[in-house]
Amino acid sequence: MPIQEDLINYFSARIAFETDPSDVHADIEENKRFVLVDVRGQSSWDQGHAVNAIHMHHSEIAKRAISEIPLDMPLVVYCWGPGCNGAHKGALNFALLGYQVKEMIGGFEYWAREGYPVENSQGRVIRDKDPLTVPIDSPTCDC
Repeated sequence: MPIQEDLINYFSARIAFETDPSDVHADIEENKRFVLVDVRGQSSWDQGHAVNAIHMHHSEIAKRAISEIPLDMPLVVYCWGPGCNGAHKGALNFALLGYQVKEMIGGFEYWAREGYPVENSQGRVIRDKDPLTVPIDSPTCDC
């Protein structure tokens, strides 16, 4: 059985390196300083992405990041969702360059399912909140 210190270190590290769609949306609403980065491919971006995100495929980060995003800018990255490791790749590539980066757990899937603003190549997409992922009558997940 893990000792208490190990448990505290483990969960503290997760909170330091991860965030979720509800917290990201709240940070956007509060105008907190960070950039939300979608690290999926172009066709995925075109199909739908968080309204406030920028697009930079994880394989392009090493070439593009420094010229497009200030090094002192905090970042949050996302990919499709829990079944995809693209956000891990993106976060690692940003970290290797010296950025402070967090992964948005749940990715685009949970961003969209929780009813946060989405757009695709045709414009804004209105989605209902999924009651399996967020309270329908609350602006946050209450976590």
